[in-house]
Amino acid sequence: MGEAVTAAELLYGMPLLRSVTGGDGGGAEPGGCGALLAELKQLWGEIGKSREERERMVRDLEAECMRVYRRKVDEATGERALLHQSLAAGEAEIAALTAALGAENSPQLKVNKWTMSLTERVSSATCLLEELRTIRAERSRQFADIKWEIEKISAEIAGRSYVYEGSPRASEVEEHDLTIRRLNEYKARLTNLQKEKSDRLHRVLEQVTEVHSLCDVLGEDFIAIVNEVHPGLHETADPGKPTSISDSTLGSLAQVVAMLASEKAKRAAMLREAVVPLVELWELMDSPEEERRGFRKVTAVLNPDKDEALSSGVLSVATINKTEEEVERLTRLKAGRMKELVLKRRLELENICRSMHVEPDASTVPEKSIALIDSGLVNPSELMASIDDQIAKAREELQSRKDIMDRINKWLLACEEEQWLEEYNMDENRFSTGRIARLNLKRAEKARLIITKIPAIVDNLMSRTLAWESERKKPFLYDGARLVAVLEEHKQARLRQEEERRRLREQKKLRTLLSEKEAMPHLKRPGSSFGRGCAEPCAVNRKRVDAARPAPSVRSGASSSGSGSSGGGAAELLRPRSSAAGAGAGHCGEFLKGARRLSGPPFSYAAVPKGGGGMSSSLALS
Repeated sequence: MGEAVTAAELLYGMPLLRSVTGGDGGGAEPGGCGALLAELKQLWGEIGKSREERERMVRDLEAECMRVYRRKVDEATGERALLHQSLAAGEAEIAALTAALGAENSPQLKVNKWTMSLTERVSSATCLLEELRTIRAERSRQFADIKWEIEKISAEIAGRSYVYEGSPRASEVEEHDLTIRRLNEYKARLTNLQKEKSDRLHRVLEQVTEVHSLCDVLGEDFIAIVNEVHPGLHETADPGKPTSISDSTLGSLAQVVAMLASEKAKRAAMLREAVVPLVELWELMDSPEEERRGFRKVTAVLNPDKDEALSSGVLSVATINKTEEEVERLTRLKAGRMKELVLKRRLELENICRSMHVEPDASTVPEKSIALIDSGLVNPSELMASIDDQIAKAREELQSRKDIMDRINKWLLACEEEQWLEEYNMDENRFSTGRIARLNLKRAEKARLIITKIPAIVDNLMSRTLAWESERKKPFLYDGARLVAVLEEHKQARLRQEEERRRLREQKKLRTLLSEKEAMPHLKRPGSSFGRGCAEPCAVNRKRVDAARPAPSVRSGASSSGSGSSGGGAAELLRPRSSAAGAGAGHCGEFLKGARRLSGPPFSYAAVPKGGGGMSSSLALS
């Protein structure tokens, strides 16, 4: 019994009731079983219990204690069995969830059976199980959503109707394999389907847009044509329905696009056949912009590069019929307006030639053109084409002559300034006071500077003209005369004027010397033969000088200094030497008058031989 009690004390850490008789009677712990035994022993002594009664009562107490301990042991054993069972079930479920979710991506149960109690192990397993269940639910939801998206897109591609009934239940998803690998496979499949859907949707939208563009150009009903393919392809369709992307829809759209493109090409050819004569009639009859504006959009069909930019309804049946009717109307009006158009074109040609100072081609003069049209010998269209060709050549000629013409105008303006300066120098009142006199004096100063540049202007103009003739292989004509010949004659005239000026200055000096000798009779020596016959020799010499002077002419411009006139001599002295080269101002003025006229033989754009430089000049200085 003592060994059992000792074993019980060691096992449960609780002291049992010791036998009263076999005890050592030592001091028991106060308030414990020993104190109670000591108190019971005292009570038994006072009562007078015998030893046998005391031992029997102690054995009863020990038996009762054993029953209590046994009951507690049985309860603890049952609880331990339940914990083992719960732990085994949890570990089994954990293993199943871990296998379904993937061991590499799932949390693991970490326990130490030597240091942790069953309750702690069960608690850890329960927490891990709840976490795995949460992960499985989320994973199941992801699988369900992805599978639903895959089935929906597959139905759209196949052309089947797919009714949305909400997210599928978790039981519909295979839960034995919820690994990340399998989820990624589903995602990859969904991505491929979404890409295919996007490509198909893009192709459908492109074809629908092309159908809309073709219908807009052709003037057809877009909604009616698209409804024949699929009702959900236009904007007025039910927005809740997805756009059809099936193979049948794509094939039908391709057929519609091909049919509309063929119709567009056929109508474009019909419209082009009507627009070409329409444009020709516009140009031929010089139709106003008001008449052309209504048909301006149909002319875009003539440029193949702009087929995609055709305006709305330009290829409709109504537009084609309207264009053909306009062509018929202009054709009826063409016969009555050809004479007016020919004369207008001829006037345009004459204006261009007048600006170049050349004669237009005489083969299309108004009188001859009208006679040919009335006689019916020439087609008015061919005559118009001939005049248009002449106008094109004249414009090209005008562009090539522009630089030389500008320098000719500069030269003529310098000649005008020279003529004005000569008239100004002849004015006896030019030195009077007043605002106009001051302005004229300033202009005279500027004119003298301009006149000094005339030789350089002429030389530069001649070099450029010769370069032009060498490039074009024909002479540069100005009012029917070769410009180089006119410039050369102008240079010779200026040289003759310089020579004449020099002779006039020498004669003037001689007259001045003679006048001084006549005014100094006291210098005559007595008995000198010169003094005795002075009057007669002086008169004879004066007559010889007067006879040697050339008569004034318009060419030389020497009329400004009359013979023997003191006023002319004063004007000559007041003219600056820088304007001596401009003594040919009268010639420049006469050249200016001749250059402003259209004279000379008719000019044709036919090639002129290079020897044409010897032809007579209508701008010859007279």
